Amino acid sequence: MVRDRRWARDLRTSVRCSVALLGLLLLADWGTGGLTRWRGALWLTLSVLLFVALRPPRVRVGQGWVASRSLLHSRLVRTDLLVPVRWVDGVRRRLVLLDALGGRVELDLEVLADNPAVWHRLDEDVRHSAAAGLLRCGAEGLRHLSERVDRETAPAVFRVSGLEP
Repeated sequence: MVRDRRWARDLRTSVRCSVALLGLLLLADWGTGGLTRWRGALWLTLSVLLFVALRPPRVRVGQGWVASRSLLHSRLVRTDLLVPVRWVDGVRRRLVLLDALGGRVELDLEVLADNPAVWHRLDEDVRHSAAAGLLRCGAEGLRHLSERVDRETAPAVFRVSGLEP
């Protein structure tokens, strides 16, 4: 099983942001003399909501599956039974994986680009699904993503080994 290696760092960052917001709001309210128990509870609620919004989902990949667990739900998809693979554009691009059993997982492309082991495990299963004839759409986009991940991780391998690309 392979996990997102940046998850713990991103979680700490979301906690720091939430605590910083709470501290600033309490300090500003206390400085103006308007801090009450109810206002303090409101500021605490706002900082908790910020944490919920910023908390990254935990991504784990094994042979034949991908799991994404957020604060409110867990999702699992069988990557050896993928049917379509789609891209969702927005503030952050996401990869949506759907399997033949109805499972659905959304993965941030940064998770795949920052974790080559996660990407390569997923790539092997996608190739298996395509070879079995299940993957109906999205194979071309996955090929481009594979080239991008390989391009971004190759210089790091050469730097560590002392070789020139």
